[in-house]
Amino acid sequence: MDNAHSLEKGDDFDPKEQGTVTKQLQLSRELKNRHVAMISIGGVLGTGLFLGSATALRDAGPVGALLGYIFTGTIVYCVMISVGEMITLLPIAGGPVNLAERFVDPALGFAYGWCWMYTWTLALPAELSAAATLIDFWHPGVNNAVWITVCLAVAIAINMSGVGVYGESEFIFSSIKVITIVVLIILGIVLDLGGGPTHDRIGFRYWKNPGPFVQYNGIQGNTGRFIGWSRVCIQAAYSYAGTESVSMAAAETKNPRRNLPKAIQRVYFRILVFYIGGVTIMGLLVPFDNPGLNLSASNASASPFVIAINNAGIKGLTSVINAALLTAAWSAASSDLYLSSRGLYGMATAGNAPKVFARTIRGGFPYVAVSFCACFALLAYMSVSSASGEVFTWLSSFTGTANTWSWCAIGITYLRFRKGFRAQGIDESKLVYRSKLQPYAGWWVVIGTGLCLFVRFFSGYQVFLRDSWDTPTFITTYLPVVALPILWIGCKLIRKTKFIHAMDMDFVSGLAEIDALDVEEPPPKNWVERLWAWLVSIPFIWA
Repeated sequence: MDNAHSLEKGDDFDPKEQGTVTKQLQLSRELKNRHVAMISIGGVLGTGLFLGSATALRDAGPVGALLGYIFTGTIVYCVMISVGEMITLLPIAGGPVNLAERFVDPALGFAYGWCWMYTWTLALPAELSAAATLIDFWHPGVNNAVWITVCLAVAIAINMSGVGVYGESEFIFSSIKVITIVVLIILGIVLDLGGGPTHDRIGFRYWKNPGPFVQYNGIQGNTGRFIGWSRVCIQAAYSYAGTESVSMAAAETKNPRRNLPKAIQRVYFRILVFYIGGVTIMGLLVPFDNPGLNLSASNASASPFVIAINNAGIKGLTSVINAALLTAAWSAASSDLYLSSRGLYGMATAGNAPKVFARTIRGGFPYVAVSFCACFALLAYMSVSSASGEVFTWLSSFTGTANTWSWCAIGITYLRFRKGFRAQGIDESKLVYRSKLQPYAGWWVVIGTGLCLFVRFFSGYQVFLRDSWDTPTFITTYLPVVALPILWIGCKLIRKTKFIHAMDMDFVSGLAEIDALDVEEPPPKNWVERLWAWLVSIPFIWA
């Protein structure tokens, strides 16, 4: 067996003594610890929570929405600890996409890469549509094309300025989002307990009337509850989308072996507080039959938090919250462009996309990939002729399903990765990051995402009923469900690829270059970095 691609039993696992054949590490490593930490938060907190949660509450009720977010949150956490073990060992360009090719099958790497690509290229116009929806709150009479153009220009400018500027902007935007959601949760608790201007103690009133669950289309009992819950799972998948974005940023991170594990270890706290806590508070403050939760209206820019603030009679705060949500949309759009372009760059380096997308300028900036992915933002202009909230719902539904496939691919890749580790006799203690929940977490990713996709396949049955055909619903429901299997099988038949045998898996290529970049970080240079170093040292906050 070629020692450049594997480690025989008894090896010391010293990558500096192993040859390396990779040339993928061409991107510039400019992301610092604080950038990576905030990018991991920024991928989690976006309009999916602030705005898209309105759809979840409307479709399933407060308890149904909460259960959907809890279920999906367990999958997301298992995804993160699974990809964490792999990406901290091999923080290469293309992240989990190229790891799928290395440990499972080149055909899966091809299919997963293009699935990742269209997930984030469609998430970009979804966020731009959400931004237009939010700005409609102030200027409902202005054409949405104006706001889409402005927000798109911001996202492109940030990405074209290089990964260093992207990291700094995400640090600022994500800080605003974290402060916003913490303030909203605290304010929500105060309002629920009767601390608002009206002194109306809401408690669990809306869990009783109109109720904890939506009886879907008159379907009573557990069947109706299950249908509502199943719809929330896909919306929650869109809301959580981007949690794994830190794995794609690994190739541009300074000291990835030290900084990536820190970001991964903080994920569960954010899921519990920001998502589970946020959805719980929304379900307490707003009934699921509130007309403001209908995002199909062109001026329905109010999130459940904004609705609750208005109902409480608080004046002057709504515009402030809406402005914070707008920065979330800007941040998410910028992240979507970053993730799609780096995914495309990684595929090009692996031979799964035209080589032109692997071109970089001095400093390691993949300008061709960024320019190409930015073109897909033009889909957001669909909201000029359709309601921006409705377009956001279409694209978020499509993206949520595609992202579920991405998580499934990560689960499959991890299980193969673990099998190769054992087959080659490598001591698992050599892993930079380890979780005691493995391999059960990896299996839960595959089983949980499989259940979500199975439910999703049958959730669009209504379009086949008489006088109920809806082309956008049919496309956004079924096309993303079958996309990855078609790409995987098609590539396998055309290229005649084979699954990578456990003894042939490559655990070494690229490690020498990565270890050479593992250096001591300089001490904080200014008050911002000193403040951040103090904050991340508090275990209660960052777990």
